[in-house]
Amino acid sequence: MDYVSALVPPVVMAVFFIGVVRVIVKTQGGAAKAKEDAAVDAALARTDSAASAGDA
Repeated sequence: MDYVSALVPPVVMAVFFIGVVRVIVKTQGGAAKAKEDAAVDAALARTDSAASAGDA
């Protein structure tokens, strides 16, 4: 039975890792993607405008 106790932790970690990857893949895109892209674009615009204002 030592082999069972040796195999359980890697199997549990593999199942957990697969679950995490599936959640990450499923949350990419969709309605939230447009909002996240807009937030990133706004942040980039703020940094660009601050950089150009500092140059002037």
